[in-house]
Amino acid sequence: MVNITDKIKEIEEEMARTQNYHLGLLKGKLARLRAQLLEPGKTAGAEGTGFDVSKSGDARIALVGFPSVGKSTFLSKITKTKSEVASYAFTTLTAIPGVLEYGGAEIQILDLPGIIEGASEGKGRGRQVISAAKTSDMIVMVLDATKRIEQRALLEAELEAVGIRLNQDPPNIYLKPKKAGGVKITFQTPPKNLDEKMLYNILKDYRILNAEVLIRDENATVDQFIDVIMKDHRTYIKCLYVYNKIDSVNLEFLDKLAREPNTAVMSCELDLGVQDVVDRCWNELNLIRVYTKKRGVEPDFNEALIVRHGSTIEDVCDSLHRSMKESFKYALVWGASAKHVPQRCGLSHVVSDEDVVSIVGTKSGLNAETK
Repeated sequence: MVNITDKIKEIEEEMARTQNYHLGLLKGKLARLRAQLLEPGKTAGAEGTGFDVSKSGDARIALVGFPSVGKSTFLSKITKTKSEVASYAFTTLTAIPGVLEYGGAEIQILDLPGIIEGASEGKGRGRQVISAAKTSDMIVMVLDATKRIEQRALLEAELEAVGIRLNQDPPNIYLKPKKAGGVKITFQTPPKNLDEKMLYNILKDYRILNAEVLIRDENATVDQFIDVIMKDHRTYIKCLYVYNKIDSVNLEFLDKLAREPNTAVMSCELDLGVQDVVDRCWNELNLIRVYTKKRGVEPDFNEALIVRHGSTIEDVCDSLHRSMKESFKYALVWGASAKHVPQRCGLSHVVSDEDVVSIVGTKSGLNAETK
């Protein structure tokens, strides 16, 4: 690890004094070394105690932040889990899981140990924290409203360094390695930040000598091209920035803070805005609740089937039982997605939040409502 860390520092120093062309090659080497640096975490032994938490529920949210910003207090308020709380740093030494119950859904909330600067280099327990964050469907970055600029910048840099991309879509770049034929690079529109020679050399540095490349985005950057090459080490996750301790800042500053994109504000100590944060989390997860109905029986609104926004009746069938589509005849739908009540629908019908669905099969005993 020490040798890799030294190499990373050497490349960073060279990057600070180099020209743009060579900079792209150095970024490629840096990304590869950082990926290698995180590999030992798989066999970290006793250091990993408490981090191997099985993923459960309908989604997982990771609470990430510096020590003592209020993650543990927030977890205790929204779940039945009691994470140790204190006013000094490094209180939470292991990953604490809790379950948030929301409208019939169960969302696993993971309180990760306070991340520190240098976590991407293996300092503290940062490697384990980051590995756990990568398995999440969403990250809630808890920040101290009085230290927001420095904390957010450091956390974003640490997560960026280990391949976590916050609130970003994968680059609009197509890369397909081939067995022969050399490298063919095509730009759909003239690029603003890339040139063909640079891309050839980056691919060569990664020992990709035969490939088809299509750059669809004229604003694509070297970093995004490297992300495509390193796709197995990249994770694209939604992030909600939550500023705690708002009782310590003035109203003008608070109003400005609350208007920032992907942002929510709260005071755990005064119990202000906590439920608003929970509601934002649910909306950002892009999940919807669907209730199944037995024929001739009222639906049970205490037990929801949780599916992704944009899901169809076919997805509902798959969630209930893999073989259900084989005997599917039609579905009856009540709710926002229905043009009339009930609407008779096929497998391609898109369901909405809190729809009631009754699926009828061609064979007796295979109705979805019996689940």
